[in-house]
Amino acid sequence: MKRDVFGYYVWVKRLMYTVAGLISYIGLNVRNKMQVRGSRVLAGLPEHNVLFVSNHQTYYRDVAAILHVICAAKWKIYDRLPHPFYLFAPETRVYYVAAEETMKESGWLPKLFMLAGAITVKRTWRSKGQEVDREVDRADTEKIDMALSSGWVITFPQGTTKPFAEGRKGTAHIIKQNRPVVVPVVINGFRRAFNKQGLKLKKKGTHLSVEIKAPLDINYDASADEILTQIMDGIEQSERYRFRRYTREQLPSTSALRSN
Repeated sequence: MKRDVFGYYVWVKRLMYTVAGLISYIGLNVRNKMQVRGSRVLAGLPEHNVLFVSNHQTYYRDVAAILHVICAAKWKIYDRLPHPFYLFAPETRVYYVAAEETMKESGWLPKLFMLAGAITVKRTWRSKGQEVDREVDRADTEKIDMALSSGWVITFPQGTTKPFAEGRKGTAHIIKQNRPVVVPVVINGFRRAFNKQGLKLKKKGTHLSVEIKAPLDINYDASADEILTQIMDGIEQSERYRFRRYTREQLPSTSALRSN
């Protein structure tokens, strides 16, 4: 009857991981194929105070994919997702940051994800579809501090699924406050395969990828702006990566060059 740092029963969280994981696995690695890279990094991480920072393409499926990779690594399965037997003894010391407004959406799957370790926070820049400007709720940051003190936390610094959106300084302030190991994660393909929520399949046979990068060499005494710049570069959402993608899209293909 062990409880986590927020007072929730661990067995309930484990059950939710198993149920939500089995459901999400079908879309990730049956109807589509997910490639995993760099997950051996997870074997060398400490048991707590680890912050995963990732780009964001869907509300729920991104989180599910990263949790699959972490749970597989607990079983020393790296860089692949086999049959999901690893979900019957999942890694439960993982939490993820989610917008409170999103997690209150109707439907049973969001409720499962809520029980699987969500840390709900209020957006400081948007509420009910409207732009707002409000102070960070200290209670929200305290919840993240508590989660880091007991395990690993997944967060999405952009706070939106829009590609190359500006990062939020709140993530940098959390890093300065807690001095965690910061691990960048880069995901791709989810926007093509699923709808914005990540609950409905749009396209089968899509190549999905999750790359776990080496921890960032963070100067915790640097400014929040400097740390945020380093994070955005780590998750390949900075201006230089935007320029690379634009250049790649503008260049003619090899076959087109040959035909000319």
